[in-house]
Amino acid sequence: MHIAVVGNIGAGKTTLTEMLAKNYKWDPLYEAVDNNPYLEDFYNDMKRWSFNLQVYFLNSRFQQILEIQKGDKNIIQDRTIYEDAYIFAENLHEMGLMPTRDYENYKAIFENVTAFIRPPDLLIYLKASVPTLVENIQRRGREYEAGIRLDYLQKLNTKYEKWISGYNKGKLLILDKDQLDFANNTDHLAGIIEQVEREINGLF
Repeated sequence: MHIAVVGNIGAGKTTLTEMLAKNYKWDPLYEAVDNNPYLEDFYNDMKRWSFNLQVYFLNSRFQQILEIQKGDKNIIQDRTIYEDAYIFAENLHEMGLMPTRDYENYKAIFENVTAFIRPPDLLIYLKASVPTLVENIQRRGREYEAGIRLDYLQKLNTKYEKWISGYNKGKLLILDKDQLDFANNTDHLAGIIEQVEREINGLF
């Protein structure tokens, strides 16, 4: 079983991944943030480092998925390979922060890579408004995220809505983070687990 949690920066993906993994006693797979050699440079100069960052994410997530598919463990994954292409790379290109030549090259690599993988059995989308995202980003206090612009977050949200509205690769569960505080409210977490259970049981 492979469940993936998706959503914008600061939506609560890592927290939910951690809590669901603990509940089900499954293995969590987290995004490569702390050891990412490009992230800080990217936030300081997005145009210079956008292609490098996206290729790094693409490669690290491809390696994760190969491990998932080779193994026999139940996995909950924080963010997917699809977001790299349909949300972040596409948005960087549209904002003029990734040159068209680099973007076309990136897309070709993405298409080749994803031909070898299976999508998750269940995709959980954490939908969140920009104020909720900003509050969460400020609370966790990562220095390199301090300068993220509101219009950047809003553009990402628009991309997520477009991608999710056309998602057809498997089961999909949408959770409204504006109405949920699963980190501090056990009832909210229990409600999410109940919804996940319904989706999982439908897969067997």
